[in-house]
Amino acid sequence: MVSLRFPFLFSQPKKHPNGISRAITSRPFSATTTTVACAVAAGAAAFAGIAATRNSKNPKQDNPFIQNALSLLFSNHLLAPWASLSLADPSPSIVETKTGAAFPSVVFESRRLLGIGLRKKSILGLKNIDVYAFGVYADVDEVRKILGEKYGKLSVSELKESKEFKEDFMGGDIGMTVRLQIVYSKLSIRSVRSAFEESVGSRLQIFGGTNNKELLQRFTSQFKDEYKIPRGSVIELSRERGHVLRTTIDGKEAGSIQSKLLCRSILDLYIGADPFDKGAKEDIESKLASLLQVDH
Repeated sequence: MVSLRFPFLFSQPKKHPNGISRAITSRPFSATTTTVACAVAAGAAAFAGIAATRNSKNPKQDNPFIQNALSLLFSNHLLAPWASLSLADPSPSIVETKTGAAFPSVVFESRRLLGIGLRKKSILGLKNIDVYAFGVYADVDEVRKILGEKYGKLSVSELKESKEFKEDFMGGDIGMTVRLQIVYSKLSIRSVRSAFEESVGSRLQIFGGTNNKELLQRFTSQFKDEYKIPRGSVIELSRERGHVLRTTIDGKEAGSIQSKLLCRSILDLYIGADPFDKGAKEDIESKLASLLQVDH
């Protein structure tokens, strides 16, 4: 079995020409759809009971239990909620077409998906492995509140060329989440820890100098050996207010660290100068710029 701890060469996935539109949407069954289906089934069962009763040897004698059930079934008290049920589908998921990894279009109520991409590893230049798919989310309201006054009048093309805009977004106190979905079935938590030691460690040196080993160790120590990450597992790295980086693994909180430097270093892996997926970065920048164009 090939271990991800061997030396790797970083490779960039091929750019999809249409960005996030390359993905397909899936519309899962909603809870209300299931509720209505159950109600219809209950009604059918009641009608079956009526038929059985009326075909019995005493057709003139109605079963009181069935009568009571029908009264409840067709009463205004029960039908009123049914009339108010909405069958509208929830926000559709966005699917990374190569791996089939699905990403909700919105997380934490207000963080909208800006783009999706792939993290690849090349083993000695001989074989590329899709390690995980990722989605980058940003809080729409906070983006507009913090960046709108300064950049709201610029066009999308101007924003994409503005280094100052990118710096303000990367370093701003804006809620963001990077959602990683594991697609390589043989990935271990130890490999994830080792990979972050290398990638995040290099960014910490670039943005903060060489005296950040303790900060790096605090971050990587969150990925404890007790965590199992089979294919489909989800790791979320979220920048919360106050530049707090919160890490969750399959919905369980692994830890939180207050550090603007660490938050910036994590985001740089996906939307920085040398991102894991250049095509995804371009999609994310375009979507981010478009969020400020609501009044144009």
